[in-house]
Amino acid sequence: MNDLDGINALVTGGSQGLGRALGLALGRAGARVVLVARHAEPLAAVVAEIRAAGGEAHAIAADVADQEAAFKIAGQAAALVGPIDLLVNNASTLGPVPLRLLLDTDCEDLERALAVNLVGPFRLTKAIAGPMVLRGRGTIVNIWAAELGDTGVRVLTVDPGEMDTRMHADAIPDADRAQLGDPARVAARILALVRAPVAGTPPGARIAVSSAPLLTVEGS
Repeated sequence: MNDLDGINALVTGGSQGLGRALGLALGRAGARVVLVARHAEPLAAVVAEIRAAGGEAHAIAADVADQEAAFKIAGQAAALVGPIDLLVNNASTLGPVPLRLLLDTDCEDLERALAVNLVGPFRLTKAIAGPMVLRGRGTIVNIWAAELGDTGVRVLTVDPGEMDTRMHADAIPDADRAQLGDPARVAARILALVRAPVAGTPPGARIAVSSAPLLTVEGS
């Protein structure tokens, strides 16, 4: 069922893990997908997967931590598919892995983590949210709370839980993979949120996506 036909989606961290799973799921649902990641080769492989399944997908090789990247990404994405209707801020880093104790962590590693996980998504959201507000619609996943609540733009913070990804394996090599979530299953639940009526997922909601059958929505 292609119920997301006509939706233009931008997903950062799209070359692996949850970003890859989201890209594939969005493509199957009919969305025009733009994936962003630092490395072109694995990103191109995911784009090829989506296209082979009959979806439309494009790649932008960029680092969301780069101070100049946000407006370049926004401009390139709009040129490829048109105005962005769905932004998923998925790119993230844990810093050096396996994870270190605080006293063994360099300040520069913390700065890099903040740039990727917080400052970069903030910049990209600013670049994407303005056009969304002008159009009176749009959805931003995994970013700040209720400021845009009266504009028609939903902002949802999603906690995907611990997933069976390369990042997790690098961080905690001895973890029991059987106890970790499947990125494809988490992606399917995030798509369920995107499909849900706006009234069902109020702006600023924090959604915990676990292995349980139902989504848990905590207060905004």
